[in-house]
Amino acid sequence: MKILLVEDDKGIADFLKKGLREESYSVDYASNGGEALYLVEINRYDLMILDIMLPQYNGFEVCKILRNKGVNIPIIMLTAKDAISDKVTGLNYGADDYMSKPFAFEELLARIRVQLRRKTSTKNIIVIENLQIDTNQRKVTRENRLISLTAKEYALLEFLARNRGTVLSETIINENLHDMNSVSMSNIINVYIYRLRNKIDKNFDTKLIHTIRGRGYLLGINPYV
Repeated sequence: MKILLVEDDKGIADFLKKGLREESYSVDYASNGGEALYLVEINRYDLMILDIMLPQYNGFEVCKILRNKGVNIPIIMLTAKDAISDKVTGLNYGADDYMSKPFAFEELLARIRVQLRRKTSTKNIIVIENLQIDTNQRKVTRENRLISLTAKEYALLEFLARNRGTVLSETIINENLHDMNSVSMSNIINVYIYRLRNKIDKNFDTKLIHTIRGRGYLLGINPYV
């Protein structure tokens, strides 16, 4: 899942980026409203965390512009303002949720999960053959055997699962799971695919993770054999 964080306070931004990445979210960052609008034009995001007090365009203006353009990305507004009128203004401009600073990071995570569930439907369980992924609890089982994954392994598996049956190139995986300014190398994906195979496929007759030569990777039954 890819999140755009829009916050001009560097200390808060660094804290949120670190925490969200530790939770296996991919995070892009903008420090002003103009940059945020530009990034939404050129990238696909699953959710935006948007401060109100921003240079160039404030959060209200960014939200209003996006909604007028038909952009329906879930938006959680963050602000030091806690007046009811500010909350109402944000919601009227199209924000989906509103949090006043200071706030508990765990509560922000919970609200992010709520918005992502609403976006992707109320169905939280992905089932592929005998593999089951609970996206709420980030719990993975195969034939009811619990499979322990690292945050990065889980992020890759969930991305493959949400695109099950589709061949995903290394470029597409990089764009969705790595940060814009990170240096990504193709062998990193190979390493995590190898780890997932050891955990997901190794002890089962039916293999679900496939390399399609020259094209990328696929989760599900391989239609090319």
